[in-house]
Amino acid sequence: MSITRVLSAALLAVGLAAGPAAADSSPSPSASQDSGAPTQAGTSFRTAAEIGQGQQATASGSTGDYLYWSFPADAGQRPDVKATVKLPDAHAGQTWQLDVYDGLRRRQACQYGAQTRTAAQGAASVELACVMRTVRAWSEPWADDPLPGTYYIRLTVVDLTSADLGQPVSAEVKVDSKDIGGSAAVDGSLAEPLVPGIAVKSASDGGGSSSDDGSSSDGSSSSTKSAVLSSIEPDGGWSSGWWSDRWVWTGIGGVLAALAGIGGYALTRGSGRPGRVPPGV
Repeated sequence: MSITRVLSAALLAVGLAAGPAAADSSPSPSASQDSGAPTQAGTSFRTAAEIGQGQQATASGSTGDYLYWSFPADAGQRPDVKATVKLPDAHAGQTWQLDVYDGLRRRQACQYGAQTRTAAQGAASVELACVMRTVRAWSEPWADDPLPGTYYIRLTVVDLTSADLGQPVSAEVKVDSKDIGGSAAVDGSLAEPLVPGIAVKSASDGGGSSSDDGSSSDGSSSSTKSAVLSSIEPDGGWSSGWWSDRWVWTGIGGVLAALAGIGGYALTRGSGRPGRVPPGV
């Protein structure tokens, strides 16, 4: 009976611990979510406009331009990128494409969504979407899996007539994500997220390294400027690590298995020695 009480108390404790873990599994909002969304887009990877998840960025440009945005994605998230291009009143048929690249500038495949679409002649707008694969905390060097860090969005037209080249257009881009939870957890994590400038920042944090002005980091004239090229990250920092809600459900399964074993033993052990059998036989 005492063993049953102990296991019941353990099951209750694990159940209470599952509540906070489930709450923590919600998608982390971006640190820049409270600030205004950008109204301009970059023209290259280095000048990409930073947006946070949940923000709707806007930009104006011309057909033929390359429009770039960047956003952070952490382990366990499955980003959903959507873009709407508002076309001029008069135009011929044209094809637009939405591409997503990771921190190593590798083009990422979309699980589903209309990544390339053709707008018919005179259409007012065209909508594009790309639902990426789940971001993994760690991967093999040769794999093309999405990893925690900065992701780049590139929006451009890939097929149009020469008469439509240079016509004004406007674009709206929004990034959301769904937290997959422990089902996407892996054993391992990156030393640093794939964020531009993170290697330079790590080197400047070490003792005796050179600062931006060439002086020693422990000298009196050391620079206080940061070399980080990307200032956006999930709220609370990058959470890639060994912990996930998979551990909670594994513990619950172990406790339930122990209770099932005790119950099975209680049902099959019988009532003991029959009263009619004398002792010592």
